[in-house]
Amino acid sequence: MSIAETSRASSDQSGRFPLSHTQNFLRLFDQGDDAGPFSARYNIVVGWRIRGRIDVETLQGAMDDVVARHDSLRTLISRGEGVGYQEIHPPTSPTLWVRDLPASEQDERQLRTEELLRDIEAGSYDAHELPHLRAVLARFDERDSLFVLIVHHTSSDGWSMQLLVRDIAIYYARRKGLPAPDFPPMRAYQEYARWQHDNTTDESLEFSRDYWRQKLDGAEILAITTDQPRSANLEKISPVHRFVIPEELTTATLALAKSMRSSPFMVLLAAYNVLLHRMTDATDLVVPTLTSGRNEPQFQETVGPFFNFIPLRTDISGCETFREVADRTRMTCLEAYSYDIPFPQILGEAPTLMAPLAEDRLAACAFQVWQFSTVMERELIGDLELSEVRGRTLSQHNGTDIPDGALFTLDIDPSGRIFGNLAYNNNLFDETSMVALAAGFSELLGKVVPVPDAPLKDI
Repeated sequence: MSIAETSRASSDQSGRFPLSHTQNFLRLFDQGDDAGPFSARYNIVVGWRIRGRIDVETLQGAMDDVVARHDSLRTLISRGEGVGYQEIHPPTSPTLWVRDLPASEQDERQLRTEELLRDIEAGSYDAHELPHLRAVLARFDERDSLFVLIVHHTSSDGWSMQLLVRDIAIYYARRKGLPAPDFPPMRAYQEYARWQHDNTTDESLEFSRDYWRQKLDGAEILAITTDQPRSANLEKISPVHRFVIPEELTTATLALAKSMRSSPFMVLLAAYNVLLHRMTDATDLVVPTLTSGRNEPQFQETVGPFFNFIPLRTDISGCETFREVADRTRMTCLEAYSYDIPFPQILGEAPTLMAPLAEDRLAACAFQVWQFSTVMERELIGDLELSEVRGRTLSQHNGTDIPDGALFTLDIDPSGRIFGNLAYNNNLFDETSMVALAAGFSELLGKVVPVPDAPLKDI
């Protein structure tokens, strides 16, 4: 029996399917409809500048086609007690808002692009309304537009956004009768969820479970002190502080990573480890990060939430130089990637891991680095040229919901700079603390990368 046949056989007449492990992970942070991963504010927003004359009716049709192609956009997740499930609905037409903007010079258009993205991210989009795909087409003139996709995070991830805009562009070209690339083979997201259930048995996970049980024995997520206690129950919004790491420091960081046979993420995480050590005096550092979760080649073209939450535990006691910290961080990452299993299963082997998050004045700050190889840059599909909007620098009062604590993201841009994005809960952290955290990281990176063998005590 094929994967698709297995999935169909396992569903009932109402179109209900098992949840993926990522969807079950999101249920752990359910805060109701007003906040958290099932709220109207938990969205992914990505924009592309498009060169070419856009026919709105054809674009709407292409979006309709994409909703029919990708089942995750038509899926609601059951919540509450007991076993959850996906409920997949028939295709319906997504909302496309069209705005005509005042004529402006190119430099002003770049600023206006950032401002528009900031405004769209601050919006609320009904999480119960399907499909979980919406878009804004903002036209600077008849051949220069900003196209923004808004997708609820329970239906998508960063990788998926690249697939969605590509598929929309291909459908658009085909509807206009223009040559367009073929679609790669694609599996439905509900097939992925079924595959996980059929292929992650206790026996198949035994070695990975053993690794995490030993690795996280007695471990606790490293949490930082909040500015306000959780018990204050202040009104929650999620501001975003943005900053830039300059080109020369980015170049030096990438060069150090290459010389150490490390990824840029490993070097940047090592710097974050040093910063956390100096903030907390801890040497046993357990830092949460997010991986793509796309380890199976047959699901590379699937749209849906695949991301996985991984605790990276590094003991830096006795390290005298940054190179030593980076070496230990590298080994931590290589081991963790080798035993990557869904976070709920890791948590089952580490009962003390999340204990600090129950404290009134502690919260975690997850760390991740983006370096997508599929980002569009002046890519021509049909008669449209698409370039993803990168290098954003405008901070904002409110963005997409951060279910808990803070999320520290570094985006390695093809321009040669690293763009930082620190999103946080303002009911836990003040802006001044988050600005200081970002500045402290940038300053430390600039000190340790040029002299990785210098004594850390002197830096």
